[in-house]
Amino acid sequence: MSTLDVHQFTCRSDNYCVLIHDADTGVTASIDAPEEKAIREALAETGWNLTHIFTTHHHFDHVEGNANLKATFGCKIIGPKDEADKIPQLDEAYAHGGEFTFGGHAVEVIGTPGHTLGEVSYYLPDDGVVFVGDTLFALGCGRVFEGTPEMMWQSLQRLTELPRETMVYCGHEYTLSNAKFAVTVDPDNDALQARLSEIISLRADDKPTLPTSIGLELDTNPFLRPADKGIRSTLGMNDASDTEVFAEIRSRKDNF
Repeated sequence: MSTLDVHQFTCRSDNYCVLIHDADTGVTASIDAPEEKAIREALAETGWNLTHIFTTHHHFDHVEGNANLKATFGCKIIGPKDEADKIPQLDEAYAHGGEFTFGGHAVEVIGTPGHTLGEVSYYLPDDGVVFVGDTLFALGCGRVFEGTPEMMWQSLQRLTELPRETMVYCGHEYTLSNAKFAVTVDPDNDALQARLSEIISLRADDKPTLPTSIGLELDTNPFLRPADKGIRSTLGMNDASDTEVFAEIRSRKDNF
C-alpha cells in the first residue's frame, strides 16, 4: 500500500479543509467541502484530480462545495447515513461501524453524533489518521447543537479509544480560544500551560495548530478529561459523573 498524502489548508474564515491522495491509484478525496474556490485552488496547486468527498456532517460550511465540485469532477460523495437527506449530491451513506476502501486504504466510519445528530468521523487505521469534522477540536469539542451532552461525551470516548499516536484533523482553527478556556478549568496542568504558550506563538505567526494527536488531546484537552481529580476540584464536582462534568465544561465554554 502506498503512502497517503495529506494536504491541509485554510478556507472561509476559520475552516480547515484537507485533501488526501493515493499516488498509486490517483484517487483524491476532500474531507468535507467548505469552500469550492479554495478546494479548486488546492487541487491546482497539488495537481491532483478530485475523485471523492468525505462529508462529516450537514452544516453548510462543510457541504457548500458539494454540488459544483461534483458537477465539475464527477466525484463520489460519501456521508453519514443518518443525515442522508441533508447532504447535497450524496452517493454513498455509512453509519457507525461502516467500512470502505479508498485507493487500497481502509476507511472505518465512526459515529460521532452530538454536534449534529448524524455526524461521522473517518478513521484510516493503516495510515494513523482520523478526520473528525466538528466533533473534536484541539483542546475543545464541538458545540452540542442537535444532540445531548451525553451523546457528545459518548462520541468523544469513541475517538479516545484510537491509538494515542493517531493524527487528528479537525474542521476549524479554534485552538487559541479553546486553550484560553482550558486553563480556566484545568489550571494546574503543566502540559496544558506549555501547550498554551506554543499555541500563542504559532498563531502570532499565523501558523496552523493542527493536526493534533489523540495522545496530546488526552493529556491536555479538558473535554476528554472529566474524570481528572484536578478538574473536578476546580469545578466543585468531585462526586459527579463523567457525563455531568463534561456537560458543565461544555456549558462553561459556551459562555466563555
